[in-house]
Amino acid sequence: MVRGCLLACVALGMAVIGMASPGRAAPPADTADSLRAVVEASADRLALAHQVALSKWDSGAAVEDGGREAVVIMSAVSQGEGQGLERIWVASVFRAQIEANKLVQYGLIADWARSGAAPDHAPIDLVRDVRPQLDTAQKALMAALPGVAPLRTRKTCRAEVAAAVNDYLYRRQLPAGTLDAIALDRAMVGVCGG
Repeated sequence: MVRGCLLACVALGMAVIGMASPGRAAPPADTADSLRAVVEASADRLALAHQVALSKWDSGAAVEDGGREAVVIMSAVSQGEGQGLERIWVASVFRAQIEANKLVQYGLIADWARSGAAPDHAPIDLVRDVRPQLDTAQKALMAALPGVAPLRTRKTCRAEVAAAVNDYLYRRQLPAGTLDAIALDRAMVGVCGG
């Protein structure tokens, strides 16, 4: 936990130093707002990984679902094209989102396997109950992406993304070293193009 906080604090410091350096302007407010919206949408999407994991635990389905992942990425790419976004970048953003979601699923399922049971829960239908919520999170993410597109070409991109994630964790009072916090960092990797 201390290590995660230290890394986030260093990244925040780098972002502040980078933005305060002579000759560098602070990011436009609309970019910062869009980045905040991307972090929020990513966190909302990751919160659904808990329900996905429970559904897969109950059904015995594999975490990996290459066919579904391809559908999600292609849908996002198609939407992004309609917004004038680069295909490769949108694919990178959503690949990172999917990998982060799987990270949470693997972590939770491993914890439940070690303890011998998942938490008590009502049955969850992945298609009926969770996918509509994932679609809503995707729409929110797609709405915010055009505003962060300029960020990916800046040298400060990674530091700005780390600072935005750190701000989200601070506002939600979530420890930096938790599975969800680590997954959020992983989900945001695609914003800077990889």
